[in-house]
Amino acid sequence: MIPVVLNTPEAMLKIRVITMRDYSEKALKALHGVGVLHVEQSKELKPVDGAAIERERGEVGKLLTYVDSVLGYLPKKEKVSLAEDTEVIYSRPLSELNDEVVSLCTRLSNLQQRSVGPRDEVKRLTELKRYLEPLAQQAPLRLRDLNFSGQYLFSQVLLLPSERYESLHGQLKNYLLESIVAAVENENVLFAIGKVEDQKVITSLVTEAGGKELQVPDEDLTLQEFLEAGEERIHNLELELAKLYGELQTEIRENLERLVLLKEVLSAENERLLVLEKACEAKYVTLIEGWIPESSSEPAISELRDSIDYVFIDARKPEQSEEPPTKLRNLRGLEPFQVIVNLFGIPKYGQWDPTPIVAYSFALFFGLMVGDVVYALGILLLGRFLLLRFTDNPESEGFRLFQKIIYTGGYVALFIGLLTGTYLGNFYEFFGIESLALAEGVKETLQDPISFIVLALIIGFIHVNIGHVLALIRGIKEGTKGVLPSKIGLFILQICGIPYLVYALLQVDIPLLNAQMLSIMGYALMLSIVLIVVSSIIRQGAFLGSIFWIFDIAGLFGDIMSYSRIAGVGLATFYLAFCFNLMADLFSSMIPGVAGLIIGGIIAIVILLIGHTLNLALCVLTGFIHSLRLCFVEFLFKFYEGGGREYSPFKLKTRASVVVGAKS
Repeated sequence: MIPVVLNTPEAMLKIRVITMRDYSEKALKALHGVGVLHVEQSKELKPVDGAAIERERGEVGKLLTYVDSVLGYLPKKEKVSLAEDTEVIYSRPLSELNDEVVSLCTRLSNLQQRSVGPRDEVKRLTELKRYLEPLAQQAPLRLRDLNFSGQYLFSQVLLLPSERYESLHGQLKNYLLESIVAAVENENVLFAIGKVEDQKVITSLVTEAGGKELQVPDEDLTLQEFLEAGEERIHNLELELAKLYGELQTEIRENLERLVLLKEVLSAENERLLVLEKACEAKYVTLIEGWIPESSSEPAISELRDSIDYVFIDARKPEQSEEPPTKLRNLRGLEPFQVIVNLFGIPKYGQWDPTPIVAYSFALFFGLMVGDVVYALGILLLGRFLLLRFTDNPESEGFRLFQKIIYTGGYVALFIGLLTGTYLGNFYEFFGIESLALAEGVKETLQDPISFIVLALIIGFIHVNIGHVLALIRGIKEGTKGVLPSKIGLFILQICGIPYLVYALLQVDIPLLNAQMLSIMGYALMLSIVLIVVSSIIRQGAFLGSIFWIFDIAGLFGDIMSYSRIAGVGLATFYLAFCFNLMADLFSSMIPGVAGLIIGGIIAIVILLIGHTLNLALCVLTGFIHSLRLCFVEFLFKFYEGGGREYSPFKLKTRASVVVGAKS
């Protein structure tokens, strides 16, 4: 759901802070200052925690090896001065360091890997040139002649240490039909031709003597042509290698300081974890665990790492069996109405938070019930000054949020009062003013009983059905039996059943609907009742379901009719003010003469003050109570349960002022 209608609590992480006992007080002060950890009862430190420390140390070791391997690309040792303090980067979470190390080292390693192929090729061609060049000087051979295997004969190039060749020459001579020998430093290159049946014996003799076969390319070139092409190929590859080497050295130079800094940080982290690992084995550690909002985890962990020398922090997502505390995350203007939702029940972790829709609903209901400019200003003044007398701690967050609810309701009432031009009811008529309404249509609707009741019922119809839609969505998500036919039946009952019943029972023509359409609606009405009955039986069993389905229908219409209280309280507020104004007018002119005018005026003022003060108190009280009822009973009960735990962080609280004394 989008956050302006429904919201969900903030994602939480389970965090375990493990530090040495000597650092316990420092850790608690750091957590107190960070102020985001909801502390839970810590379990005994298990071996798995030691394993977690060891696992993290292993990850740090791998990263350290990765950085060392990249720094090994430098041709010689160098001294690097670090401009940035190691502690600045050391306080960052390991996941961030891991991402940076992998990203940087992978880029440099890829450059290094690009040179591996050309380097191996240069090595191979250089080796071939070294051994084939002496053979080319002795005979005009072709490459394919050097590595031939036919039905009767074979040929191959063999390499032997010089001293072993002398002792092996006599044996090989018995098996070779033809051979060419060339000396290359301490080795002899033997081009051998023999029978296929003797090939294994020859190869075995050479291998046992420490020799090997030279792998010659299968190309249709003379040795001289191959050597000339190889020379050019080696030259081109060396140019390519020089370019790659230059790029690699440039990249390393540009990132050298960062690489060395990362190495220092990882070395420090490795040392820290090693000490913690030993402390864990000796049980000289302190464990603090609890819940932390995911959005606050990185800065909080960084702060802890920065504040405490030896600390291990394990953060993970909650398991299915765990119930994290609930931290609501509503838009700033909607936060005060979390108080109202919490009165009903704190949302469970991962479930819907109905604060946004409750905020709109409550403010609208309250504003319609009051709907007077002067009363609204009175509510704002009461919220600012009078409420302070009824609280011991005006600085508490709960009081401030409740105060903002009063302000919001007062502003909505002020807006509606301005639209209708209602100032202490019709008080402006004392001054001969016919109307102060900014919107005559709104005034006529809210001051006419029938129109106001119809508007209230329309609001109720929409509000109740929003609740049913949300209940349907939740039921489908949770796989609740019977919810789908029940809600579809209720929707069809309202859309088709109400127009049909109005036509059938009251004989009232419905605009845009002809007799055929109304007949179809009659069948739809019967279908809706069948769906509701079936759903009731599925949910409650055959006996109870066959009885209690009627309450689903009666409850639907009862809920909608309940919203007529908006019109009732709103009209009562206006007409009670009207009556007090009328009484004041009557008493002001009841006694004749100048003395009567003065006495009548005093009586009228007293009536106005007492009457409107009483009316203000009644409309505030009834408006608040009935708005709560409509949000709770007619709306939230349909889809919302609550039952969560409030997020209460271990936080250093600062107050601008503190009440002290005998009664504090």
